[in-house]
Formats: sequence, structure tokens, C-alpha cells
Amino acid sequence: MKYTKPPLSFEDQAKLLIKRGLIVTDEVELIGYLSNVNYYRLSGYLYPFKQVDPLTGEESFYPGTQFSTIKNRYEFDRRLRLLLMDAIERIEVAILRTQFVEKHALTYGTFGYTVFKNYKPEFLYIDFRKLMKDIRFDEKRSSEEFIKRYREKYDEETHLAFWMAAEVMSFGQILTLYRNSDREIQIIIAKNFNLSALVLDSWLHTLLYIRNACAHHVRLWNRVLPLAPLFPDKKHDPNWHLPVKISNQRIFAVLTIIRYLMTRIDPQNHIQRSMIKLIEDNPEIPIELMGFPENWRDCQYWQ
Repeated sequence: MKYTKPPLSFEDQAKLLIKRGLIVTDEVELIGYLSNVNYYRLSGYLYPFKQVDPLTGEESFYPGTQFSTIKNRYEFDRRLRLLLMDAIERIEVAILRTQFVEKHALTYGTFGYTVFKNYKPEFLYIDFRKLMKDIRFDEKRSSEEFIKRYREKYDEETHLAFWMAAEVMSFGQILTLYRNSDREIQIIIAKNFNLSALVLDSWLHTLLYIRNACAHHVRLWNRVLPLAPLFPDKKHDPNWHLPVKISNQRIFAVLTIIRYLMTRIDPQNHIQRSMIKLIEDNPEIPIELMGFPENWRDCQYWQ
């Protein structure tokens, strides 16, 4: 089957939406919005309001669907992504680029991150070599002044010290090193957050997905998580289960994880206040689609 849909101007896109039943008070505003947020990106926010005629296959909007509602959801999601991105950056720096680098370097030495035997047996050599090659490539194309000075002074060294290399690694690269590092290192870092190594590993993996989704402006607010994080069991931490049962399928789980970690990284952080303000500023957003339980404010980690 061939794709036969023709490209449409912003004006024609607006007319198509109106024809399908979208209520618009100002067509010029809609055209302007479509010129800044492309139709296809917006379609993810339009989809829940669409219906399809079973006989003709034609799409239309449910009666009463307003452009202002779509716009508010898009802007809410944009603010949510900015909030998540800021928080995840701080978590990434604290756990991976600081605590992990320190523990690994003290255990294996300045350049120990480049030695294959310092990682788990299940870390394939071909994957290790590719990762080292990618890190080296990113270092060479970096314009950071500290790399230039290091290379001029230490011209006999093949690699950067780990704490330097960590500054040019991507989140994915350094997380790969962490996930393949010695279990004892992971246990020590997880204990700093009163977590098991397995739970913290799953959280970081989920946060990597969220971070990449934010960087690519992916719709997040009502998305089902493809990487569901693990929670501590009731025996070790009942607050994840009582009096509020937190689902690990939606973004509320991520928000709670961030709240938990940030409280330990920076007890004076404002992440909870910012998250609650975002919710309160948008009372029309159906937060149950984000995984918020009805009594979410009773959760220990939201008090």
C-alpha cells in the first residue's frame, strides 16, 4: 500500500481540523499555532478526541472538542518535559557522573574504566570496544578547553581520566558503564538512597528513557511507560504500596521516583513544589491518565 496523503499548507491544515469538527474561536490563531507546532506532532494530542465512522472510515472529532483544550494539553506536556529534564539532569550528575565515577576510580584507578576485565562477565567485548570507540570519538570532537589542556600536557596518555571522560559521555554511555560495573559498586551507591541495587538500576534505566523522550519532545503526560521501573517491596519500604498504591506504568511513577531521589540529593530542592504547582495550574488535565491515584497526596513521598 502506498502513502498517498498530499502535503497541506498551514491554512489547509486548519481548515481540515475545522471541517472535522474542531471548535475554533480564532482561525488565525490556529493557523499560527500550526506554523509553530507541526500538525503531525499535534496529532498525538488530537487522537483521544477523534472518532472514526465505521461505514466511511472518515475521521471527526467528538462533539464539543475545542482547540483550547488541545492547546492546553500540549503546553502542559511541554512544561512537564522541562521540569523532568531539569530534575533528571541533577540526578544524572549526582549518581552517575559523581558517585559512580568516584567509586569506580577509587576501586580500579584513574583509567580503570577503559579496562575490559573491570566489568561484569556478561558485558560482551564487542560492545565494550564499541562503547570505548564512541567515547573516544566524542572526546575528539569536543571543544572543551580542559580536554585541550590535558592533551597538550599529558601527550603520552591514550585516555582521559575517568572524571574528565565522564564530562563528555552521554547519559546512555555512562549508564552502560554503571550497569556493567561491579555489583559491589552498585550496592554501595544504592545504599546511599536506601535502595537495592536492582531497584536503582531500573530507575536509572527508566530515567534514561524519559530524558531521551524529553530531548526529542515526545508526548509524555499520558504515555504508558515502555520501561516500567521496579519499586521496593512492602517489607523494605511499604510507602510505595500503602496507603497509596503507585502504579509503575505511568508518568506519576517517574515523578515520585524523582521526588524520592531529589529529597536525598538536595533536601532543599523545589521539585515537589514545582510539580504540584504544574498540576494546580492545569485543573482541566485528567491526571488519572498520568497514573495519579485519587489519594496521591497521601503518599509519604508527596507530603
